[in-house]
Amino acid sequence: MVVQATQSSFATDPYLLDELLTPEEREVRDRVRRFCDSEVLPVINGYWERAQFPFELLPKLAGLGVFGGTIRGYGCPGLSATATGLVSMELARGDGSLATFHAVQSGLVMTSIAMLGSEEQKQRWLPSLARLETIGAFGLTEPEHGSDVVMLETRARGDGDGYVLHGAKRWIGNGSIADVVLVWARDDDGEVGGFLVEKGAPGLSATVIGGKACERAVWQADLALDGVRVPAANRLEGSRTFKDTIRVLTTTRYGVAWEALGHAVAAYEAALSYSLGRAQFGKPLASFQLVQDKLSRMLTEITAMKLLCLRVSQLAEAGRVTPGMASLAKMNNAAKARRIIADARDIMGGNGILLENHVARHQADIEAVYTYEGTDHIQSLIIGREITGIQAFSTR
Repeated sequence: MVVQATQSSFATDPYLLDELLTPEEREVRDRVRRFCDSEVLPVINGYWERAQFPFELLPKLAGLGVFGGTIRGYGCPGLSATATGLVSMELARGDGSLATFHAVQSGLVMTSIAMLGSEEQKQRWLPSLARLETIGAFGLTEPEHGSDVVMLETRARGDGDGYVLHGAKRWIGNGSIADVVLVWARDDDGEVGGFLVEKGAPGLSATVIGGKACERAVWQADLALDGVRVPAANRLEGSRTFKDTIRVLTTTRYGVAWEALGHAVAAYEAALSYSLGRAQFGKPLASFQLVQDKLSRMLTEITAMKLLCLRVSQLAEAGRVTPGMASLAKMNNAAKARRIIADARDIMGGNGILLENHVARHQADIEAVYTYEGTDHIQSLIIGREITGIQAFSTR
């Protein structure tokens, strides 16, 4: 039995937050949402189940004109920080793998070049990255250094008019398909810099990490750098210490908070629709008190998550966001999204574990979001440092 029921506008935007967005921001959000609804959702479960990257979606994804986010010029859209966040939210609402691809390409790689690159480097790389004619990867994490990545061991030894790179990287999104990998390594002075390593460079090899239980439709890779020669012109001009790397991560971390929000919204919308259309004991699931309690709490948390995202984006737009601010948004939203998605799966009962109902995919994928760009505990310690002024973890 299918019960016909309607949803009120309160069910999606109880505090009328849409009114806080500009017409341009709403247009960008709606453009990406239409793409996800029409192009992504009908096919993504198959890619996820097969652990295949959806190359076929890239031309239409490029056509959205959103890669490069807030970067102005160089073929990039120059969006507001809020619009950029909305893009991340809507892509994650469609699929976490595509959202991660976007975060690596647009957030980590392009932002690094825009923030730290020379004018020549920006002119060379940003336009083709924005059009997805060039795929980028961000090589920071190492096999032995995740949360303590400040201790990275990859080396860039000066040699004539360039550098020779030795080391290994792990969990590198797009690493196996990238045309350029931004590798973070220590130079002869022990300082960290970003080095643009181009596809086919002798000594660079990539191996896709198999057996993933989440974000299966995007590929992460192990990278080996065995005497990879990089010209001096390929070192990002403004990357001289690890503090420069942190500047990039602060800029991109609050984008992960938007991604977590997108996963939560997807699960909530699916659970709400399911509970209105599914009847048990002769009445819709949505009529049961326990289900309404779950839906009420889910919507409350989502509304709070949206407010955090909107405010941190405003602060980013004003150039005022700090590492603690970005970490607070990421820590809160990733943890809250986990609980919201779990409640959505619970509302859907046994059907909640089927890919066709989408929630199970989001429940798996949120585990990656919960961990990457800093685990929950690391975010907490970054926040604690700004609260107390005391560093609680070693960076030696």
